[in-house]
Order: sequence, then structure tokens, then C-alpha cells
Amino acid sequence: MKLFAGPGDTWGHFVEYLLLRYLNNSLYLAVACSLLSIVMGVSTAWWSTRYEFPLRKPLEWLLILPLSIPSYITAYAYAGFFDYGGSLELIFRFFSLSAPKINIMNIHGLVFILSISLYPYVYVACRAFFLHQSQNLIEAAQLLSSNRRRNFFKLILPIARPAIIGGVILVLMEVLNDYGAAKYYGVNTFTTGIFKAWFGYEEIETAVYLAALLLLIIFLLIFLEQLQRRRKKFTSQSRKPLKRLVPSKARQLSLLFLTALPAILGFLIPVLQLIYWASLTYETVLRASFFTTAIQSLFIAGVAAVACILFAVFLLYASHWNYFKSIKSVSKFSILGYAIPGAVIAVGIYIPSLQIDRWLMRIFGAHIGLLLTGTIIALVYAYVVRFLAVAYNPIAAGKEKIQNSLSEASRALGKGRLNTFFRIEFPLLKTALLSAMILVFIDVMKELPLTLLLKPYDVQTLAVKAFEYASDERIMETALPSLLIILTGVLPVIFLNRLVRRN
Repeated sequence: MKLFAGPGDTWGHFVEYLLLRYLNNSLYLAVACSLLSIVMGVSTAWWSTRYEFPLRKPLEWLLILPLSIPSYITAYAYAGFFDYGGSLELIFRFFSLSAPKINIMNIHGLVFILSISLYPYVYVACRAFFLHQSQNLIEAAQLLSSNRRRNFFKLILPIARPAIIGGVILVLMEVLNDYGAAKYYGVNTFTTGIFKAWFGYEEIETAVYLAALLLLIIFLLIFLEQLQRRRKKFTSQSRKPLKRLVPSKARQLSLLFLTALPAILGFLIPVLQLIYWASLTYETVLRASFFTTAIQSLFIAGVAAVACILFAVFLLYASHWNYFKSIKSVSKFSILGYAIPGAVIAVGIYIPSLQIDRWLMRIFGAHIGLLLTGTIIALVYAYVVRFLAVAYNPIAAGKEKIQNSLSEASRALGKGRLNTFFRIEFPLLKTALLSAMILVFIDVMKELPLTLLLKPYDVQTLAVKAFEYASDERIMETALPSLLIILTGVLPVIFLNRLVRRN
């Protein structure tokens, strides 16, 4: 409704001086990060799947770990790494060499940061596809005198297109959602524009218009991808697994270096930089307020994860039990929130919650205060909207593996649907539910734009604290809250990996 009320007074200024810059920068980031993520994600997935070389198995999981580090934290780490007197200069000085001057605080540096942080989306999707790729296709191509390079570019890549596009779509969503890294590197994007209109100019109307334009761009990208795919098929009937090749020793070492390079750039260097900073600043940062912030972050992430699980289970089973005929379309629409940047969701929730609060105060009096706006309720609800798909998809996949005959047998014995769910289906869904909860928990811990816009004034999170340190040019103090965010991402992933392997 706010969109149809007209733009704010500063909308003309944004259109004349800023909007084209927002559009150009956002599109450049989207295209450049997509291409780099494809190069890193597809190549590492193919090498780790197709070839045998030293440390291949540890690298398969190390290549995923950059996802545990929010892109804005990686941006802080590299800014300090390349800064004057930073770690790179100290390393060169140790060997009595002159360090190269690298300016990473620009849009090209931001492309590098976002790409090494987000390429695992493409890597995970492509590796899962390559592991199930048929050996018969490659053998048939080799019988036609086709070499390995030609096989890869003419056969493997076209067939892997759904996996590549699926990973790239996630990369695009995260690039357009980024605020912390773009703000710190001084790159104007649609997300930074929304913050500027809301907090800088204090005009929610202009922020709404920018959010609407960003949402339109995202839905256009999704529509174009679906239009290009149409009814093309990418399946193979053969089940013969792909055989790993054993190259020469020199080739194995080169594959080891090239495969490990994205993990080194995206995880090892930022973590080592943060550990170094933490060793210098822990005495000033590690205080009672830090532990309070950590507890609040863990509590909010836990509540949001549980809320997402409850909503996801309700949507899934309400549509399955057909209590409401329209619930299936509602569930499909509800999980689109992950495609919407956090800043856009924050704008969409802030306005109606403020209107509801005003309506309640007119009825019950102003003494009741704001019950929704600027409270944990609105923040958790925003997290549910944003990350419901993260919870819904693993649970839906887990439910598909449960044979219908089990539930039908329970119903035939006179048990109700709820009784059947808790006695039969819930124990079988435990792994999927726990997986979904861990994934949501990690995403909420990392989320910055949405939290900045909607968090209560007396509530602090680790992500916001790290952002505030960086904004105040206290870049070293970002280390401890950043490391704790990374730890809460890495440990659950390791636990989830063991749980899935055990099951």
C-alpha cells in the first residue's frame, strides 16, 4: 500500500543522481560474481570428483567452509590484510621484500570478496551432480574420438546446467542482499541505497520505491532463468558411476593447488587474519557486554530456527492433509522469501507492523506502546519470512523418503493424523528437522541487513556488533564477534555432516 501512496520528497534526487549508479553497480556485481563463482565452483567440483590427488577428501569439505564466514566479515579481514602495515606487508617485510600495493577497497575488490565467499553454492550443487554423472556418456564420447577437454565443455557442462544455474541463483540472491561488505568498501548498491533513504534521509517512502525496484530485478532474473530452461531435459538413464582418473604426480600437485586455492582464499586467510587480530584485541573486547551480545544472538537465532521449523511443518502437512484447499499455493508463495533481500523484507514488515501498532494504540490507548515495531516479535517474524525456504526444503525432501504405506497402515489401525505424525513420521523426520534447524540457525547468525533495520534498540547481535566496530574504524575489534559467528557456523556443519553420514 505504501508503494501506491507516492514517492518521498528525495525520490527525485535519487533518480537524478543515484539510481543509475545503484543499477550499474548492482548489475556489475551480479554478473561478475556469477562468472567468478561458476569458474571456481564448477572447476573445483569437477577436479575433486573426476581426479584422484593428495588431500582430496579433506578438500571436499574445506571447499564448503567459506559459507560459514559472512561476506562482510571476509571483507573486513581482507581490508586489514592488504592495508598499510597489514599482514601482507608484515609477511614481505619478514623476508626483506617490498610488499605490492593492492587497493581492494573498490567495486573490483568487492567482486573478489563476494565470489570467494559464495562460490560454494555452485560447488555443492555441481559436485552433487557430478557424483551421479554417468560414466557411459563419457565412454561413448571417447569412442567418437573426443578428448577430455572437449568432453567437459561440449558434454559435461551442458548437462550440468541445472546444477550450475541453481547455484548461481543463490549467489545472485546473496550478492543483491549484501550490505555490510558493500557499505564498508564504499560501493553504492540498491541495498545500501535503501539504508541511505531510510536512515540518512529518514524517508521510508523512498526506501519502499528502491526496495520495489530491487524486487522487480530479482523476479525478472528468476523469470528469465525459467524461460530459458523451459521443457529441456537433463537426465541420463544410465546408473554407471563416474570413475576417478589418476594423473601423473606433477598433475596431481597442480590439481591439489588449484583445488585448494578457493578454500585458502575464502576461509583460511580470513580466519588466520581474524585470529591474529583477536590475539591483539581480546583484552578490550572480551567483557561482560560481549557475552551478553553472544547470548542474545544465540537466543534469537534459536527462537527463529524453531519458529521456521514449526511454520514449515505446518505448511507441509496442512497441504498434505488437505485441511485447506488453497494451502498448497500458499506454501509455494511462502518459501519465496529466500529470494528477497533482507532489506526489502525489513521494509515490507516495518510498515504494516507500524500501522498495526498505531491501530492498537487508537483502540487501547497510547500507554500500551509499540507491541510489534522494534520488538523481537517483528524481528523473528522477518527471519521466518526470509529463511522459511531453508527449513521447508530439507523437511519436504525428508518427507518424500517416507513410504506412504507406513502412514496408511497407521490410519487403517484407527490412529488419527496427528497421532500418526508423532508416532510414525516424526521419528523418521528427526534428521531432516535437525538439519533444517541448523541451517536456519547459521543463516540467522550471519544475517546483517534485516537485523540492522528491525532489531530492538536494547538488543545487540554479533553480526551488528562486528558491523559497528568496522563502521567506527575499529577493524581489529571485529575479530572476536566474527570468530564466534564463524564458530557457530562451522561446528553445526561438522555435526550435521556426521549425522547425515551416520544415518
